[in-house]
Amino acid sequence: MTKLRVGLLFGGRSGEHEVSIKSARAIAKALSAEENATKYEILPFYIQKDGRWLAGEAPQKVLETGNPLLEAEQTAEGNLTSNPQAQTLSKWESPSQVAQVDIWFPVLHGPNGEDGTIQGLLTLMQVPFVGSGVLGSAMGMDKIAMKMAFEQAGLAQVKYKAITRAQVWSNPCVFPKLCDEIEAALGYPAFVKPANLGSSVGIAKVRSRQELEAALDNAASYDRRLVVEAGVVAREVECAVLGNDQPQASVVGEISYDSDFYDYETKYTEGRADLLIPALIPDAIARQIQDMALQAFAAVDAAGLARVDFFYVEATQEVLINEINTLPGFTATSMYPQLWAHSGVSFPELVDRLIQLALERYSPS
Repeated sequence: MTKLRVGLLFGGRSGEHEVSIKSARAIAKALSAEENATKYEILPFYIQKDGRWLAGEAPQKVLETGNPLLEAEQTAEGNLTSNPQAQTLSKWESPSQVAQVDIWFPVLHGPNGEDGTIQGLLTLMQVPFVGSGVLGSAMGMDKIAMKMAFEQAGLAQVKYKAITRAQVWSNPCVFPKLCDEIEAALGYPAFVKPANLGSSVGIAKVRSRQELEAALDNAASYDRRLVVEAGVVAREVECAVLGNDQPQASVVGEISYDSDFYDYETKYTEGRADLLIPALIPDAIARQIQDMALQAFAAVDAAGLARVDFFYVEATQEVLINEINTLPGFTATSMYPQLWAHSGVSFPELVDRLIQLALERYSPS
């Protein structure tokens, strides 16, 4: 039996470079486990923080150690001219091993990874790849486009206001009026977010005019598109989706934490957040969340996988959609694979199904 050569693509230029490495290590382990070892051959590709691609020994070293390559190590790898696999390429070149890939498994979180950019490149390669295409990825990344799609699909969500960097960094007469509009429409507390960053980067909870002005200025330094959302007292629950045109929803899980909100530090510091699977919520609410997750998946034209996050307002029994993540964290302790593990799908089986879904989507029939 000829093994399918899986191009495991990880690292990347975003602030979630290290998270990508953790996800890639877990996926590589799953591809080498049980029946997967007889079906798949892993071809790892590591994208450095400056955008250069490495194949061969360098990405294998990163997978083994779990650590990004330091600049000195990158230079050393590039000087191994006797090993063409390890040569450092320019930003406009890709390793020769790219031509050997039968199917891509991108594990790039954040900008330049799950925003449609790498998906466009892989589409041009005319090789199947795991996950959403250009449209689904782009809409899943841009919070404003995502919210517009949810609104069109009739999915309930918190009140929000979309603004631009130009409005924030405008003349002193315009900016106060913008803040007046935000206060009138949303009140306090509110959340200020860059539209196109993941893992809570650049997000701030604001309770006053002074905090609002500072948060808008900070968020504008990350992105030219921003969104401000009304705060809500609610439990944070999540649902995983798996499939293409006939997707399935997992059991519902809940995130609890002691910090003011689920920020980057809380998300990635061990012990700062707890996952409860399944969530202790009424069955009817769980079914509603699963149904809304599938609607959201279709609304942005997602494919393969996604994690959909919700607010459950216990006092009113209201469910509000927060966002969809088309390339969620994929470590052994991440919510997405854990939700499926509690739904009867093991990690190795989950990885296998994602590859099969990618092949199914690429098939002309």
